[in-house]
Amino acid sequence: MIVPETAEKIKSMEIRGAGRIGRAVAEALRDHALAVPARDAGAFRQEMERAAALLLATRPTAVSLPNAVHIVMAGLEGATTAEEAQAGVVRRADDFIRSSQHAVEQIAVFGASHIRDGDTILTHCNSEVALACITEAHRQGKEIEVFATEVRPRNQGLITIRTLNDAGIKTNFIVDSAVRSFIHDIDLVVVGADAVTVNGAVVNKIGTAQVAHSAKEARVNVIVAAETYKFAPRTILGELIRIEERAGSEVLADEIARTLPHVTVRNPAFDVTPAEYVDLIVTEQGAIPPQMAYVIIRDYLGWGINTFHETFGPESPNGE
Repeated sequence: MIVPETAEKIKSMEIRGAGRIGRAVAEALRDHALAVPARDAGAFRQEMERAAALLLATRPTAVSLPNAVHIVMAGLEGATTAEEAQAGVVRRADDFIRSSQHAVEQIAVFGASHIRDGDTILTHCNSEVALACITEAHRQGKEIEVFATEVRPRNQGLITIRTLNDAGIKTNFIVDSAVRSFIHDIDLVVVGADAVTVNGAVVNKIGTAQVAHSAKEARVNVIVAAETYKFAPRTILGELIRIEERAGSEVLADEIARTLPHVTVRNPAFDVTPAEYVDLIVTEQGAIPPQMAYVIIRDYLGWGINTFHETFGPESPNGE
């Protein structure tokens, strides 16, 4: 039952954050592979593909999820027996989990190098890697102060301020709509990403685009912290990342909504920040301008235009 349980926890946001989602998916596929009583390689592959499909259906915007599935399922390639296929999946899953954890540490070091002593930093949402950059700068002895947003409607900002508080970092907790009011007090914006497209646009928690727009207007640099597996290969051929829209009950209680028959609650979970609002994307491979996103997709995820044509033929991944 590991895969269905993991899928439900991802869908309900009990497991949240692109990095944590990717690792949870890899762990679920690994444990499922160890539990599958497959008789041969074909039957094993079919069972793993069913498990992968269940996980893929949970969060359409989190690119770390399909990338993690793609990386782990590549362990099936070339296997002629169920035992070989199982070993391949387990090896790839363990490698992904290990490299993902190491990526956070590497990004923290690279990101902290772009934070100056005395900086006041604004962060939005609860990003593991963005917070790693900030806490690493503090660990290095830099005097910093942070403004953190509440992140409606799920209030992920509460997790952020607890992390910053526990690290001993001076923090200001503000409502999302106050960003523009405080932007001139900010020296640097540091946020995470759920996905990075081939042209360097960043998909992140709803409100990020407004933060970046305010920062651009105020001439405040924006740094995005993102592991390489958050880059979206399918955008090479023009596929748009689907923006997840969650239940209106997260914003307005059902008992109130029922009294407002002419009101529809819209609750998109993410928005898209254009590349021109982003100054730097920090990955475990180093910091790049957003215009170099294709290099990450091609060189570190192994997807190029030719790869897609070989995999999908003349049609796009959407079949269009």
